[in-house]
Amino acid sequence: MGVRNNWKKCAYCGGCVGVCPVQALRLNETRLFVDNAKCINCNACVLICPVGANELAPDLKE
Repeated sequence: MGVRNNWKKCAYCGGCVGVCPVQALRLNETRLFVDNAKCINCNACVLICPVGANELAPDLKE
């Protein structure tokens, strides 16, 4: 399991980066990077996203 980001929807606001308790997300000016090996599936980044760009993805492998 992990987080999948839809870069076409992403507003690059950084809200998800700030709420991640394990720092599994990082952002540059063109992309959000998700370290699914660190992700604890807490859903915080999914819930805070104002445009619905993040989703939990049970099919992702670590």
